[in-house]
Amino acid sequence: MQKPLNATSVKNEIMILSECSPLIVFIHQILYTSAKLEIHSHLSNQENCDVKAVEHTLSCASEDKPKSSGGELLHDTVHDLKYKKGDRARSAQSKTLLPDSTKATNAKNVRMETKEHLSQSNCSENLLDMSKNIVKRACNPRPFDEISTTFVYIQNELLPPETGPSNLIDPVHEYKLMANTENASEKDILKKFTEEVFRFAAACMNSRTNGTIHFGVGDKPQYEHGQIIGLELRSPDKYIDEFDKRLEEYFEENTNVAKTCIRPPKFIQVKCPDNINVDKWVIEVDVVPNYSETLEKLFYTVTVKEEGKKKCKTECLFIRSGARTINVLADKNPRSVQEKMKKVTDDVKSWALSRKSAEERDSESIGQSSQGQRLKQLITHGRDILENSLQFIVITNKCHVSQLEHLSFLKELKLFVILDFDPESQKNGTCSYYRKDRMANIHYPRLYNTADNISSIISKLNLFKQTSWVFCNGQVNETEPDMPFSDGEWLKKRATEVSEMISLICKPDIISKEKLVVMFLLHSAVNDISSPITETFCAIYQKLEGDDNMLCICKDLTVFEQWKHVVQTRCKVDITSKCIYELSLNEINCTIQKTREPQTSSVNRYLPSFGSSSVLLTKKDQAQMTVLEILAENECENTEIETMDSFMQFKNKTEEDFYRGGQVKWWNFYLSERPGSIPFIKRDKYEELHNLITPTEGYSSPCIIINLFHHPGCGGTTLAMHVLWNLRRKFRCAVLKNNSAQSSEIAVQVTQLLTYGKEEPSTYTPVLLLVDNWEDSLIVIILNCERSQFPSESSRKSRIDSVFITNKLSTKEQAFFQMKLKDLKGHHEKPETFYAFMIMTKDFSEKYIENLVCNILKDLDVSKREGQLLSFLALLNTYVHGSCMSLSLCEELVGIKNLWKQETLEEKMNPYSTLLISFNVEECGTYQAVRFLHQMIAENCLKVLISKHNLKLSEITTNLLHCNQLYKSGMGKDILIQSILSMLITRQRKEHGDDKDTLFSPLIEEMPLAESKEVLTLATKRFDKNATVPQALARHFYLKEKDFTSALQWAQDARQKEYNSYIADTLGQVYKSNLKFMYETEQKNELTPEELDECLQLAVNATMAFKDSQDLAKKDDQDFLDQPIRKRQKTYNTSGYVGEIDVRASHYQWETLLCFLKNSTSLHSFRETEQRTAEFIPKLINHEKFLFSLKPRMKEIFEFFENYFTYLKPRSIERETAEDRNKRKVSEYFKKYVKIFCQSGEEKEMERASQPNLSLGQKLEDYRCYLEEKRANTFAGLLQCLTEKNGSQMELILKKWQFISENSKNCINQVNFILANIVLYCVKPRSPILKRFNELLHLLNVVLQEKGTYSEFTEAYYLAMLLLWPGKESNMVDTTLSKNICTYVTSTKKSFHRRFSHLFPAKSAIAHFYLGKSKELKRVIHKAKLDQVVDKEKHPNIHQLWQSGAIWREPEVHNLLQRVKGKTENGVIYVHYGGNLRIPVRPVYLGGLRSGCSMEEVSFFLGFTMGGPVAYDIKYTMDL
Repeated sequence: MQKPLNATSVKNEIMILSECSPLIVFIHQILYTSAKLEIHSHLSNQENCDVKAVEHTLSCASEDKPKSSGGELLHDTVHDLKYKKGDRARSAQSKTLLPDSTKATNAKNVRMETKEHLSQSNCSENLLDMSKNIVKRACNPRPFDEISTTFVYIQNELLPPETGPSNLIDPVHEYKLMANTENASEKDILKKFTEEVFRFAAACMNSRTNGTIHFGVGDKPQYEHGQIIGLELRSPDKYIDEFDKRLEEYFEENTNVAKTCIRPPKFIQVKCPDNINVDKWVIEVDVVPNYSETLEKLFYTVTVKEEGKKKCKTECLFIRSGARTINVLADKNPRSVQEKMKKVTDDVKSWALSRKSAEERDSESIGQSSQGQRLKQLITHGRDILENSLQFIVITNKCHVSQLEHLSFLKELKLFVILDFDPESQKNGTCSYYRKDRMANIHYPRLYNTADNISSIISKLNLFKQTSWVFCNGQVNETEPDMPFSDGEWLKKRATEVSEMISLICKPDIISKEKLVVMFLLHSAVNDISSPITETFCAIYQKLEGDDNMLCICKDLTVFEQWKHVVQTRCKVDITSKCIYELSLNEINCTIQKTREPQTSSVNRYLPSFGSSSVLLTKKDQAQMTVLEILAENECENTEIETMDSFMQFKNKTEEDFYRGGQVKWWNFYLSERPGSIPFIKRDKYEELHNLITPTEGYSSPCIIINLFHHPGCGGTTLAMHVLWNLRRKFRCAVLKNNSAQSSEIAVQVTQLLTYGKEEPSTYTPVLLLVDNWEDSLIVIILNCERSQFPSESSRKSRIDSVFITNKLSTKEQAFFQMKLKDLKGHHEKPETFYAFMIMTKDFSEKYIENLVCNILKDLDVSKREGQLLSFLALLNTYVHGSCMSLSLCEELVGIKNLWKQETLEEKMNPYSTLLISFNVEECGTYQAVRFLHQMIAENCLKVLISKHNLKLSEITTNLLHCNQLYKSGMGKDILIQSILSMLITRQRKEHGDDKDTLFSPLIEEMPLAESKEVLTLATKRFDKNATVPQALARHFYLKEKDFTSALQWAQDARQKEYNSYIADTLGQVYKSNLKFMYETEQKNELTPEELDECLQLAVNATMAFKDSQDLAKKDDQDFLDQPIRKRQKTYNTSGYVGEIDVRASHYQWETLLCFLKNSTSLHSFRETEQRTAEFIPKLINHEKFLFSLKPRMKEIFEFFENYFTYLKPRSIERETAEDRNKRKVSEYFKKYVKIFCQSGEEKEMERASQPNLSLGQKLEDYRCYLEEKRANTFAGLLQCLTEKNGSQMELILKKWQFISENSKNCINQVNFILANIVLYCVKPRSPILKRFNELLHLLNVVLQEKGTYSEFTEAYYLAMLLLWPGKESNMVDTTLSKNICTYVTSTKKSFHRRFSHLFPAKSAIAHFYLGKSKELKRVIHKAKLDQVVDKEKHPNIHQLWQSGAIWREPEVHNLLQRVKGKTENGVIYVHYGGNLRIPVRPVYLGGLRSGCSMEEVSFFLGFTMGGPVAYDIKYTMDL
């Protein structure tokens, strides 16, 4: 009867070589399929689980390709595949060694060598026998005489062949399988185990060689020699107990020596190739016969055999003979034994001496190890200390739990990316250990493989700010595509992703090579040349063009040797000099920690909290606030650097960097407070700024903004940071590190800082945030440092609290600076070279700066590399504030190329380097950059280059554009290119703090016409994919040269590269400028029909481009014309609307054309008897559609602007100034429009007199024309009448609307009539022509019934919300209508969003009315009413009241407005009225509600916007 196929044989079978022919693979699959049913019926639950894993492997076995291993893979060929006889595989593996029931059987039944296994012939044995052809990897044994809880064996891998003694230190090996134990008792198994151990151990001790005996390792014929099989153990402790018990019996008087030389059994876990635990073990015993213990002794053993009731002792003397163990005393011939003993005695003496020498040599080699020094050299790039600027990419595999505690050095490194090949790392490995108290984002390789540019990827993944932990072989319990793969599957499905990710993260744009260390942290052996880690090494080796940046930390010598072999086989490079393998992980950990730079930050950092208490800010939480540099209340205190001998050097360097022109650091303030130091210079404006931040009367709003206007380089940011430093124990202070961060991200992190360590909102400690040139608002005290050419004027015009400082020192300040200079002379050798400080000490003297620069640059050779670099930096720093070049790029430009630099840029650029400073940049990566000490120095340097060295601006710019090195991959390349583009493109604007408005960038403006054109043309070639440069060149041609053909060519070129609203506007401006130029020419010459046709065609083209601009504005992200270096408030581009108005208004100049456009409906019916005029008619007919669209299209645009200005307001105060200018411009156009298309009152009276029987339609048109003239013809226009019209005017307007609504009953007319009544009531409450409230509700109900609740008619829903809002006593105004108030509120929000959502990034909805305390229309309070009731003497600046929120504290306002009660829920307030009525209300300010989604009762004032109801002055009931 055929025996069932077992799970192990199936597992072995499916691993057959892929080189097998398809026929053999097919046969295997058939055999497996036919046997599968039998397997499940014979296996246990655990075995069935194994079979499932086998099935998965079998399904893809035919897909895997064999990997060449250069000798690492041992296998037989397919031609040797034959069916042989063998015993059942299961008999060798599945039976327990320690069965529960002990059977009486002889110990002889326990067979140790596989050669003596029984053989049977059946199908299952045939399949098992075929497993000899499975690819079996060679593996190394466990490191000798080491206790390793992390070491495991992989089933079916091959250990090295058994060996005899060699150098006595390298261990000999002997393998035993321990098979055929199913009929043996536990006692017999343990006895046989100890016999074999002590037999082998005695042989090693007598031969004086180290050795290891392995149990659970197969041999031929059933297995390969050294094949790891494993044993199933239930009680390992019994093996140890038996070992200890029998040792004394075997060695008798030599027991103590034997105990010293023979190590206790070690149990090594066996796993499947797919890393599944199979619960099998290999037992190993090491023998170490040290000379000090064994000397020249012979070690006999005694075996005891039971013969009946008697015990017979047999003495043995074992030695190693080659790969075998022999008993010298086994010979029955006494003479032969005597001869052998004499020889063995002499041999042992010789072996003992050899052992002694071998141990001495081994000890010397260990003592001479220089691995610690090598580790320091590799990890520091040859420097003395581990600098904080170094970035690490770490590649690691599975680390055993017991070793994790020695990985704490990872927490001290700047980890850029971790490439983790342990799928369980986040569960119980390195990732889990690291993330306990450090921040790391979990990523997969595919996240790096996108079409986004490098800056976007860095920003999206928070690279450099937070560690990226990349699971390169997926994670356990994940599904595709993030599940773990076998090596073969990984190569097919994931290798490309990892390779592409490496290509990205190893780019010089990301990290420069001199700042990069790639660390391979190998906790286990890598012995496959195609393993994932090997492939990763090859990819990095190729990308970095060598191993200069690499460091390999190997767990031990065995791991190193395999790793070295694999790398040498694949890459043909010996990496020994890059590897650390003799140090323990603990030694490595301590060495790296000792090597790092002394810490300059406090170990524990604290934030101020309620009641003068403090909370600990953990490093992990701090790392989550990526855009904030947080100032701790104990900043710089109790730091490691203060305890070091190098502290004075650090102190002097910190002071020198600042006073030379570097950014002020918190250390500068701390050092000035140390005993014996002169206090930090307190500027005159310090107290004024401090008092604004800490007003005695408290804060009027949850968000306070204070502007600090300053000249560039006059100490504005330093002053602001000085205030923060002194308020660090009262506020939670922070500096915004990245102005380009999203407002939502900043808001989240500021809120996190505000609430950190807090449970009760009432105990929040205010946040004081310092920002540089910011234009958004947050719920926080924002101290905004704003650069301005006219700080005093900017401060005067500012609508919010502000302070200004200029580049002129007061007498008091000059005295402070002189005192500080004297102090610096006592601590520094040449403080007069601290030029930024000296500039301020000299009161920003232009003469001082000019003499300084001329003196230093007198010997400059501009033809050399140093001169070229200086000219580039001077140009950039003059025209782009904050611009810089990376240090590595500067070094490359002047010829410094070696990785471990011996020459510095400072030395190479001497003496000019005294004008430069290096500093850290943390945007788009962390790197060192170089700039001039002060912008005034850069400006004067540029002047010297032009005047003394005969360079032109255009020449320097051309050289800059021609220098290819600037545009290659490298750190900071994106920022540098952005700076260059900004220098060429960005115009000056007063609204941005500039001193004037310019048509082009200041650089282009200062160049002669021909040179500026040449530079811009060259820039289009350098930035051939950029659309803004050809756009600027198009503007140059049409504005400066009036070359409209070239302008059109370049505008269309820009359009092909990227078509956005700004480029579309430029295209329209080209057509418009050409049109106006022709108009100006025609005024001197008589217009011909052909010229008219050309003009009209230009007008058509211009309006089409402007319409494109209007459509594209809804999709724009930013202002593409002026690419700023810093973030600006988002705006909505309305230039397309203004441009179209301008084009259409230009036709107003043609009186002849307009005379029939106003009165005719078709040009075909127009007749002109005069020959000259008749010639124009065909040309006009060609453009008839355009001409007759003049008036309606103009009307549409004016309506757009009415909605734009009336329904919404800018999100920042600064934008209001720009909008006021646009309002005035649109108003001028409207006056022209009214003049042309709206008849005067006299004209209308004359027309009525001549035609007394005017039709109703004509009268309606006259009324509409009147309303249009008064800008009261739309809903938005009527809202503007609240502040622009008096009572009499509004009465007349209402009468017109009443006539129109009665005679033209469409919904728009009815809604406008209702609003006209509301506006008249607000302006003149006692007007006799006002409709009653119920009449208005009836009209509104008719409109709502007709329109439903899903239309775009926002205005109708707005009126419903305004008029139907429940009253003070919660009773409904009209039961039928008011029950639908929630529906109308929702309809208002949704319809408004559909119509205006594209404007939301730039604008927010305006509240025109507020809920009052009375009834009906009396409770509709408009904003102007609130302005009227406020005490003007007490508050002359009413706008300031609104901006600060103080308006809500005025008693007059409280008397007018009704406080509404509601309940917070998920960031929304719900107002509850009778029944189930819940009306949602949005807080008007971000952060108006506390975080945490607590459901609290609140009260507030209610405002009505076109986007829905909003809540002002929210108060929590529990706080009252």
